[in-house]
Amino acid sequence: MRRPFKRHRKRGLDRLSARIAAVVRQRDVQGATVLEVGGGIGALGVELLEAGAVRATNVELSSEYETAAAELVRERGVEQRVERRLGDFVAQPDVPEVDAVIMNRVVCCYPDYEALVGTAADHARHLLVFSFPRERALVRAAFRLMNLWLRFRRNDFRGFVHPARAMLDVAQRRGLAPVADLRGAFWQVAALERTTQP
Repeated sequence: MRRPFKRHRKRGLDRLSARIAAVVRQRDVQGATVLEVGGGIGALGVELLEAGAVRATNVELSSEYETAAAELVRERGVEQRVERRLGDFVAQPDVPEVDAVIMNRVVCCYPDYEALVGTAADHARHLLVFSFPRERALVRAAFRLMNLWLRFRRNDFRGFVHPARAMLDVAQRRGLAPVADLRGAFWQVAALERTTQP
């Protein structure tokens, strides 16, 4: 899947990804290890490496991104600092803990938000940053229309607008406290920092 790579090469991070990267940089990315869950070609992880992180791991469910991801890390000269894994993040117990876990437009693709957010929180030694659709009538309507279209196309994928408060509660029960809450018209970005050991 080369389209995201070509778009990233031409324009850099999209607005939502750039907001997530900015939040991580504000919390000090120097010398940090980063885990990007569902990161596609891994653009966010690469950007954070260039901002001072030392290692990035990407866990992606789809193998379609691998060729473009390999080209991206080769072009940026960070092959030795990136590890890519294929599969469901929740079902991969051997993924190491890192300083910062990031998830962009991932929770809305996963039916069990408690398992996903909980696993991400457990892997974050210091910081968890993730984006999700806002709980607004227009957003919910957009997801309903998208899911109807997917059903019509006989596509099994479904999108979800999970409750923000419940997702944050999952992370907080694992020792993380909110430090940032950024809201756009459609997407919300939450950042939580560790206050207790997992």
